[in-house]
Amino acid sequence: MKRWPRWRAWLAGVASECPMCAGPARGGGLCQGCHADARATMHPAQRRCERCALRLGFAMPTCPDCERCPPVYRRVVAGCDYEAPADLLITRLKGEHRYAMAGPLAGLILDALAGPGPGPSSSATGAAPAWPDGAVLVPVPAARASLRRRGFNPAGEIARELARATGLPLHPAWLRRVAEGPRQASLDRAARLGVAASTYACPFRLPPRPVLLVDDVMTTGATLNAAATALLAAGASDVTGLVAMRAPAEDGGALAQYRLP
Repeated sequence: MKRWPRWRAWLAGVASECPMCAGPARGGGLCQGCHADARATMHPAQRRCERCALRLGFAMPTCPDCERCPPVYRRVVAGCDYEAPADLLITRLKGEHRYAMAGPLAGLILDALAGPGPGPSSSATGAAPAWPDGAVLVPVPAARASLRRRGFNPAGEIARELARATGLPLHPAWLRRVAEGPRQASLDRAARLGVAASTYACPFRLPPRPVLLVDDVMTTGATLNAAATALLAAGASDVTGLVAMRAPAEDGGALAQYRLP
């Protein structure tokens, strides 16, 4: 473990191609310009919900979702908002099966954990972001239909990259999908909440440790909340959501509905 940061530092210096613009980059990550563009989707001048990371519009004095139905997770950390050009990373990971996109997406999450600044990824610099002592990584399981269609779990790939970059334990078996339903990209918030409520379970009693729950895109928060409920019921001490991208709100305050890949 002591040699890991040194190995990461070496990898960060290897010339590579930027996964967004195909320009020169380092260590398989984003080039400086694309990194800045991706982080700019977070619009640091605008307020965000401290609980679910939703960017609040000027007509939204409080978070409409957390006010109506407070989530059980402690907070959500998002790498960027699901907006162009950063959304290309998710499209290529999920739609084009380009597994290498998981690395830059994990790097954006680590940037957000390290702080609001636009600096280089902490996964590349070896800086240690703040997370609870004893934390473990748990990916949100994919639906069987998605696994058949893609052949992999995008959240699992991002969680694996986070584990490689941080050395945190990865426990995909701590959470199982026990129910299937319609594809959530076609559902509104109320339907998503209903479908997700009994979708996840833990197969055994968990140690009282904090869980970093990893997902690719957070839209309404129904999936994260249902998964966090299962983890807490099984013994986890608290749950923090780590998402590569957070779907923003439209001007009217309703969550934008995306046709996610």
